[in-house]
Amino acid sequence: MSAYVIFDVDIRDMQKYQEFMAGVKPALEQAGARYLARGGGHKVYEGDWEPRRIVLIEFPSVAAWEAFYGGPVYQGLKSVRDACSSARLVGVEGLA
Repeated sequence: MSAYVIFDVDIRDMQKYQEFMAGVKPALEQAGARYLARGGGHKVYEGDWEPRRIVLIEFPSVAAWEAFYGGPVYQGLKSVRDACSSARLVGVEGLA
């Protein structure tokens, strides 16, 4: 069952963020993940959420997402991401 991870990212330093992206893209591919949306236009239809940059990623499973997120490659890259941006993220299990 697929898992979907939604990031709401506020980028403070785009050049440094590009360094993060250069490392995370191949790591995502290796984990079997793929981008479904990345920084495109968005519009809030209800509620008081004010997202900044939305990224939606599909993983093969919740276990694959958790292994990726907790693994040494992403955790090393996360320190780069944290230095140049702030993020909110949520994971959701897909339908069977």
